[in-house]
Amino acid sequence: MPVQNAEIAAMFDQTADLLEIKGENQFRVRAYRRAARTIEGLPQSVRSMLAAEADLSELPGIGKDLAHKIADIVKTSRFELLESLKKKLPGELGEMAALPGLGPKRIKLLYDKLKVRTLADLRRAIETGRIHKLHGFGEVTETKLAAALKKPMAAKRFKLATAEAEAEALVTYLREGGRVVVAGSYRRRRDTIGDLDVLVTARHGAAVGDKLIAYENVAEVLAHGPTRTTVVLRSGIQVDVRAVPEQSYGAALLYFTGSKAHNIALRAIANKHKWKLNEYGLFSGKRRIAGATEEEVYQKLGLAYIPPEMREDRGEIVLSQSGKVPRLVTVEDIRGDLHAHSNWTDGTATIEEMATAAQAFGYEYMALTDHSRRVSMAHGLDPARVSRQIREIDRLNAKLKGFTILKGIEVDILKDGSLDLPDSTLAQLDVVVAAVHSFFDLPGAAQTERVVRAMRNPHVSIIAHPTGRLIGEREPYAIDMDQVTSAARDLNCCLEINAEPDRLDLNDVHAHMAKSKGVRIAISTDAHSVNAFQYIRFGIDQARRAWLSADDVINTRPLAGLRKLLKRQALQAA
Repeated sequence: MPVQNAEIAAMFDQTADLLEIKGENQFRVRAYRRAARTIEGLPQSVRSMLAAEADLSELPGIGKDLAHKIADIVKTSRFELLESLKKKLPGELGEMAALPGLGPKRIKLLYDKLKVRTLADLRRAIETGRIHKLHGFGEVTETKLAAALKKPMAAKRFKLATAEAEAEALVTYLREGGRVVVAGSYRRRRDTIGDLDVLVTARHGAAVGDKLIAYENVAEVLAHGPTRTTVVLRSGIQVDVRAVPEQSYGAALLYFTGSKAHNIALRAIANKHKWKLNEYGLFSGKRRIAGATEEEVYQKLGLAYIPPEMREDRGEIVLSQSGKVPRLVTVEDIRGDLHAHSNWTDGTATIEEMATAAQAFGYEYMALTDHSRRVSMAHGLDPARVSRQIREIDRLNAKLKGFTILKGIEVDILKDGSLDLPDSTLAQLDVVVAAVHSFFDLPGAAQTERVVRAMRNPHVSIIAHPTGRLIGEREPYAIDMDQVTSAARDLNCCLEINAEPDRLDLNDVHAHMAKSKGVRIAISTDAHSVNAFQYIRFGIDQARRAWLSADDVINTRPLAGLRKLLKRQALQAA
């Protein structure tokens, strides 16, 4: 059973966690985390690269040793170091890393100081009030842990990028003479996916099911019938494959794409005409009057076509009835990336290599936004290094043709809302991206005021990943996004949709809130490697779910127009 890129990345991430719990060298820990990000961002499978005799050691952050380990994983489907670490570490220390507020360092502290080895040990330590007495924990963390341990285990959801890798491989495998499409929340491009609903058009539905259960990544078969087969993949994602006739394809696609609330609203319109709408078609009595295509169904119901990303019953029906469905932003609209890192801090490539990759991606410009000095683990830049980087960018821009590197920084927002670099340094830059990287546990009012104060600095162009979430790893910090979006409007500051698959922050709801107030958005990848520019599609997905058009997004502009929008006074006049 060939190992997928996401599985290798997960092995490396878990290895990094366990090494950190053991107290291993931080450089080794970061090497595995960096390798995991590189593998996740590859445009093709590691297996196919090895089959083509590609040298994995040439990938950013890999090297000879990790390349050898990756080849072994592909060959054996096992990672010996990870298996060894699991055996050496006692109890359930690995499982604890999934709890909010418990990173590897805190887990190690619990083990060293309180001998916490299992979740039961953790519960007892909380009940006896010993957790909040530890340095670096406190009552807030203890309360959060207690609440998390009381919650029933939720059904597992998968990041969109993970689901996409599985879905694309599955579609390629199943496509044979008929149409194959993945519907459900995946087609609506939600940030996390519960399962994959796959529709196929085929004369022999049972044969499709037979082919599915023979798929190399299937771990378990739950059901197998003439029109529907359900399996669980090795990744844990459940897949439902349904065979539908061509005359019902559009209605089935509409029905299984959802959302449930959107479908209910459509059925209500059909009922007013005394029609019936289901997965087989739109019927007047027993006569099918539409169903072959989605467009046909919408048109018959008196609606303009609604893109899948908008189908959440958040007002899109009324918009469609009035013929005002917006032209949603697309990947092709994006002219450049406004948040990217180089090996001057924690990126894996030189500035020139990042610029070359961005230009090859079809961009006109890229903002180089390495970290400021407060992010010491990333070797953040102080004012002197910023000045040296500016001179390096000037040198590169002098030889680049048809492409511009914008001088920027990802400046840290300090606890009180002040910025990590002086205004005299920030004034020299084209783009200042401000972000929170510490003190995530501040009370909501303090966290909100912290971000708003940062926006009051006229040099700040964009607030990056505004809620600080890491999907499945860290909840958003307490922050009032209604106040933040209103302040962004009043202060003419842009907010970011961070397209990195672990973040997707702003989410769709907050991005829609920002749009409704006239706040402009930057969609950027936070690229730390040359492969990461491709993540832009995930940011576009969330923007489309938020109903954003190209006009709402600042990096859809040519460079001259972008420069005007980055000036706060220009935003005020626009």
